[in-house]
Amino acid sequence: MTHRFRFVLGAMLAALLAALALPAQNRAIDYNPGGINYSRGRGWWSTFFGQQPVPVPAADLRNSAREYALLHGGKLRLSLDDAIALALENNLDIVIQRYNLPIADTDILRARAGQAPHGVSTGLVSGTPGGGAATTSGAGAGGAGSGGTIPSPGGAGAGVAGIVTSTLGGGPPAPNFDPTFTTSISAQDQTTPQSVSFITGTTKLISHSGTVNFSYDQAWTPGTKLDVSFTNTRESNNDIYNLFNPTLNSGMTVTLTQPLLLGFGTTVNGRNLTLARNDREISDIAFRHQVEATVTQVEEIYWDAVSARNSAAVAQQSLQEAQQILGDDRKQLEIGTMIPLDVMKQQSVVANDQQTLTAAQTNYEYQKLLLLNAVTKNMTDPVLLNADVEPTDEITLPAQEAIQPLADLVQQAIEHRPELAISRINLNNERLSIKAIDNELLPSLNLNASYGANALAGVAASPTSLPFFVTLPPGFRPGASGFGSNFGALMRGDFPTYAVGLSLQIPIRNRGAQADAIRAQLEYRQSQAQYQQSINQIVLEVRNAQFALQQDRAAVAAARQAVSLDEQTLAADRKRLALGAGVIQTVVTDETTLAAARQTLVAALSNYQIARVQLNELTGRTLAADRISLQDAESGHVNQMPHWETR
Repeated sequence: MTHRFRFVLGAMLAALLAALALPAQNRAIDYNPGGINYSRGRGWWSTFFGQQPVPVPAADLRNSAREYALLHGGKLRLSLDDAIALALENNLDIVIQRYNLPIADTDILRARAGQAPHGVSTGLVSGTPGGGAATTSGAGAGGAGSGGTIPSPGGAGAGVAGIVTSTLGGGPPAPNFDPTFTTSISAQDQTTPQSVSFITGTTKLISHSGTVNFSYDQAWTPGTKLDVSFTNTRESNNDIYNLFNPTLNSGMTVTLTQPLLLGFGTTVNGRNLTLARNDREISDIAFRHQVEATVTQVEEIYWDAVSARNSAAVAQQSLQEAQQILGDDRKQLEIGTMIPLDVMKQQSVVANDQQTLTAAQTNYEYQKLLLLNAVTKNMTDPVLLNADVEPTDEITLPAQEAIQPLADLVQQAIEHRPELAISRINLNNERLSIKAIDNELLPSLNLNASYGANALAGVAASPTSLPFFVTLPPGFRPGASGFGSNFGALMRGDFPTYAVGLSLQIPIRNRGAQADAIRAQLEYRQSQAQYQQSINQIVLEVRNAQFALQQDRAAVAAARQAVSLDEQTLAADRKRLALGAGVIQTVVTDETTLAAARQTLVAALSNYQIARVQLNELTGRTLAADRISLQDAESGHVNQMPHWETR
């Protein structure tokens, strides 16, 4: 075996072993606390004869055990912390968004094979009714669809809200990094009539042939491609002049191809994996965004229910006071100090208050149903459907409102708002795409190197049986020899073939690549402008939310004062009426004014509490303010109880 052959064969075997070792990180399906990690596939040995799909657990649409633990005597008493914990476990918006995490993992698995990621939806899912609309929107991952029920930009070739993303993920096609083993086996029998018998020694030539071929293909991120092939053919016939019968031909070819310009480098060929990992990070951020939006919505639904309960209590109080006044009026009617018309006016007030109470109570029942739906997976469970939900927390105001400087709030929002984090990753993806697309401007220059070997064996004819014009080649003796001899000859390199060369292809003008390169840069600049626009929008949103909080706190103080004054006015006018110095119409007006003032106070308290909730969301503080564990939200099992920030 020559030194040159040893060197070439050693290099080829090293490349082959590297190819086999590459999938070692994928040899088993890893499990994490959240379930199967779909970014890793089965080992290479499990694919030889096909494989079953990686199992995906069935969707668990049962309500969590926590929900039944809080149910006592047909009543579900919920604090806000309980409601948030139940939402993290059961809210279907979060359940739907949670599936995007393993879906993004499958793109990593796909990109490890060199294929482009499919992308994943990162828009907010807002299928839960009740509460206010989401105050923030999502930004999509490359290759993604437009997202959930709140649109978010994404998708190759797509444009959303004036933003074009057609070149995202562009560049020369990445090679297939998954090794491919190919084999073909065939056998053939053929009978051919012979017009001249002295050529073959027979008038009917009967031939038998069989082939057994193997090949192995592999590519790596630098663009290097390896092709190893073995060919083996066995032929026999009844030709009496055949030198070998049967004849065995074997060949081996090892070819390495390395792009030097177009398609060269790990940045270009490994971009799909980088994009897929970035998209997985985007999915994590989008999931956090979904948790923040859903928790915000659940808090709003909860406070809406509390407000509806307080509104019903105010209506009940107004009705009781009106009934008490009506009772007093009837007594005065009996003793002759009041006319029947005045009593009828008070009866009208009682009837109106009864109608108001009925409307308030039915609204409270509906708000409780919305709350139950927001924290429940399966609403068809009769145990829960017939349960009476009771929110236990009350709306309170801190003694003093901490007013943070606008600059601090804006900085918090820029650091923590999920959509800005997603936009920053998308900008990185676009920069990566620009590098890959610029590579298409280069000529195609490939270095090709190959080594081949051939061997011939078989059962050689006896020299005495051969015609005078046929002689055996040097080194061959009569007798039996087979594929073992051929393989030895291939490994020794008895009949080698070496080849090395360059192939160059120069696209003249290359206008398509020019257009894509320009377009990619323009799209990147467009995205930069959109990112700055998002920051400007956040400044407005945060400032407006801060104003709203201040205004709503002032509205609560004003409403409380109005209630106090109206209560004093009603009490004074009732005394005057009882002494005969007042009129019934004044008392009726006082009752109506007081009832409206109390409802205004209820609404002002609700608006204030929801303003706090929205300010937390707009500054990206929802999870921190409620002490929510994102890991618990990902797993769907709450171990660390949320705690509503009451300050």
